[in-house]
Amino acid sequence: MAISMESEKKSVVSDVGAWAMNVVSSVGIIMANKQLLTNYSFTFATTLTGFHFAVTALVGMVSNATGLSASKHVPLWELIWFSVVANMSITGMNLSLMMNSVGFYQISKLSMIPVVCVMEWILHNKRYTREVKMSVVVVVIGVGVCTVTDVKVNIKGFICACVAVLSTSLQQISIGSLQKKYSIGSFELLSKTAPIQACSLLVLGPFCDFYLTGNLLLDYKYSSGAIFFILLSCSLAVFCNVSQYLCIGRFSAVSFQVLGHMKTVCVLTLGWLLFDSALTLKNILGMLVAIAGMVIYSWAVEVEKQTNTKSPHAAKNSLTEEELKLLKEGIEKEDVEIGQSKA
Repeated sequence: MAISMESEKKSVVSDVGAWAMNVVSSVGIIMANKQLLTNYSFTFATTLTGFHFAVTALVGMVSNATGLSASKHVPLWELIWFSVVANMSITGMNLSLMMNSVGFYQISKLSMIPVVCVMEWILHNKRYTREVKMSVVVVVIGVGVCTVTDVKVNIKGFICACVAVLSTSLQQISIGSLQKKYSIGSFELLSKTAPIQACSLLVLGPFCDFYLTGNLLLDYKYSSGAIFFILLSCSLAVFCNVSQYLCIGRFSAVSFQVLGHMKTVCVLTLGWLLFDSALTLKNILGMLVAIAGMVIYSWAVEVEKQTNTKSPHAAKNSLTEEELKLLKEGIEKEDVEIGQSKA
């Protein structure tokens, strides 16, 4: 009993650590990128993401070479497919931000939670309790109140937003699915996908950025300050990428989306504290509603876990077909051994 309680405490500490790492590193990247954009006019967002994955891939290679992490087999076609979806997500988000108003861009980001819920129901037959659904609605309303302003829509921007939302949702669901399917850790999976994403983004990124901004990467004049913030952004990206895979592997894509809105609240607050951004009563009320929704979501998920633990029917359904087959074979084998011993 004591061992069980101790392992449960360690699990809670690990979960909190993964959440905290993701929030701190994500907010840190946003602040570093904001410095690059405003003070150093570095407008190459897609290429910068390629730098992020290049550094992450390098860290993964060093980790595998020194034996700090093990390399497990994942089929190459699955890694390529995942990387294509992830790159579509990054490019789609950048195009959506350029072609739509900020208000519609925020609405498209808010739509990811219901889209993830529907996709998990279609792909994995996952269902959510009424309390979880209600808490998600509260979070979406709160973040919508404090972020959505002007809303202007056009056909091209709408298509880009749809591609971005669908690919991002599919990517986040796939992270958890691949980890479970191949029994691979978050860092091991990231170290396999990062090199493919880095190569493709570093090749295609400059062209995408030129289309978005009209600026050529080769014409950019690097200063010591710009190099410092690029390196800082890349370093934080390693922690951000690792913690993203950790969070989705431990929890779910929906929980990760709720966490993402917590980062939005942090960014708004830090923008007000560090960059003198305007913070109206509407922003404050929206943030309070969003935080209340996140608290309700945490409670709803905990209630769902306890209900599933107490319900024997839920425990039975939690076994996969493969696990049931192995269990059946084990029972049959045991019956044969008992029969032979009696003979």
